[in-house]
Parts: sequence; structure tokens; C-alpha cells
Amino acid sequence: MAVRPKTVRARHAASLIVVRLRGKEPHMLMGMRGARHRFMPNRLVFPGGRVDPADMTAPCAAPLSPHTEAALRRKATVRLAHGLGAAAARELLEETGLSLGSPPRLDVLHYLARAVTPPASPIRFNARFLVVEEQYVSGTLGGDGELEELRFYGMQEVLALDLATPTRRVLERLAIWLGMTEAERNCPEKTPVLLRDRGWLME
Repeated sequence: MAVRPKTVRARHAASLIVVRLRGKEPHMLMGMRGARHRFMPNRLVFPGGRVDPADMTAPCAAPLSPHTEAALRRKATVRLAHGLGAAAARELLEETGLSLGSPPRLDVLHYLARAVTPPASPIRFNARFLVVEEQYVSGTLGGDGELEELRFYGMQEVLALDLATPTRRVLERLAIWLGMTEAERNCPEKTPVLLRDRGWLME
């Protein structure tokens, strides 16, 4: 009888989608993960990573907005919600050289969706995807080298590439979100979660 592998606990993570809204087509800041990465090597991704313990109490210039905190708290404590926002800001700075300030402003972050790596995967993340408009970001694009080919990609250009399925689905959700009014974004009845074997669910 085959031994069923033990399910790995999904670690909390945050990814930040920096959106440039110029003209009719949105552009998103993305980069290629190197071949040596254990998780999603050679894949185009958004800046992001796991939540560190220090993120839970990291200082900020302005806390999460009420609507973003409320959306995150559907599946997180107050402490974790803050940690997710702080982690998104920290990873943005580390991986791209761009900043939300020092300490960062978290009130400019918007919640988009959540995605959970399937139980059978050896490395799992419970990832929240946040959005910030480029106008709130400062600095010179560079980072620590973790992401290669780092630049703003147009929506049509990036969707024509060979993307990992979760990344493609998140971009599709982003397109829907960008078409919403501010009131619709700030007061969602439910928020989307991507379970790869079941698609998008609303929670």
C-alpha cells in the first residue's frame, strides 16, 4: 500500500502588484525567478515572499486602510493582516529597490485575492495578492537580483507569455478589479480565493 505523503503546511505570504495606469492598457511590475529557486523557478512573478515574524510588529507610516484590513481579516488576525501588508512592502524594497516609504505607507495597499498552493505540493504558500498604484512607489528599479528581467509588462504582452496558472488567474482577477468602481473595490461582499484544483471560490 502506497504511503500518502504528509501535507506541508502552507506558509503565509504576500505579493504586491505595482500597477502603472497610463493610457488604455495597465502595466504591472514583474520579474523572472531564477532557475535555482525551489518554488516556481524560471517563472515570471510579482514581487513577494513569505511573512517573517518581524513583519507582524514592523512600524509603518500609515496602517492598512479599513477596507483592506477588513478584506484580509476574513482569513487572518489583526496581527497577521498587518504582517501581510508589511511583508509586501519589505519584499518590494528587497526585490525591486522600490519603496512605499521608510517606514512604509500601508494605507495605499488594496486587497485583490488569495491563492493557496495545492496540498500535494512540497512547498506551499497561503499567498495574499495586494495592489498599489505606481504613483505611491518611489526609488530606482534594481533590487537584490532575485528577480531578473524586472520591468513593467503590459497586460496583453504578459498574458501572451507562458505563465504559471496562478499568475495568469491573478492577472485575470486584476483586470476585473481595475474595471470596478472605487465603491465596489472597497466594499466587496466576498473576496476571491484560488484553490488550484477547484478554481476561484468566493469567501
